[in-house]
Amino acid sequence: MLLRLRISLPDRPGSLGQVTRVLGVAGADITQLLVLERGEGRAVDDLTVYWPDSAPREALVQCLEGMADVTVEGVWTTREAPGTYPELEILKYITTAGDRALATMIDSMPVLFSADWAAAGTEKVPRTLVHASWRAPEDVPFPSITPPRPEAHTLPSGLHIIAAPLPPLAMTFLLARADGPPFHRIEVHRLTRILEIFLTLPAVERSVARTFRGSAAG
Repeated sequence: MLLRLRISLPDRPGSLGQVTRVLGVAGADITQLLVLERGEGRAVDDLTVYWPDSAPREALVQCLEGMADVTVEGVWTTREAPGTYPELEILKYITTAGDRALATMIDSMPVLFSADWAAAGTEKVPRTLVHASWRAPEDVPFPSITPPRPEAHTLPSGLHIIAAPLPPLAMTFLLARADGPPFHRIEVHRLTRILEIFLTLPAVERSVARTFRGSAAG
């Protein structure tokens, strides 16, 4: 099982080393580390670990929470293979996806962000669902108003989302995660940059227009 851990710990020499030792004793194999933020004597890190399928996640959380000044902000499954550059691979596929450029982007985002699903709908209300990844619900909870820039929120249901505009396409994009912590500002920034690049790729707007015409004809 590949898990993502988000922890808050003291930003001082040796703190991370203690965390890695505790995880190793517990049976977790750390494969990747990302520092999300540092400041005021604290650091927030995302760690990707291999964890035995038969072992409960609670054991992993307990061993970390037994450490002084270490807080576990979330533990959730991930499909993002460590040590790779998935954004580059996805953008390469999108450039050759033709009429499936938008669908390819939407289907790929949950993997890139260790999320559950993604979807896009028309900006105009009532919204028309344009495409959704396979785990998306029937009733996608699009915001009533599309934000001017990507924003992260937690809905009353507990669902964590990033809502983002796709201005040239007159659409709203939604990325959702039911498990784990809220989306971090670094994740929002990462998604912003990917969407900016996506919208500048050749023929993206034309391929979406053809998709709409095909739907209308059907």
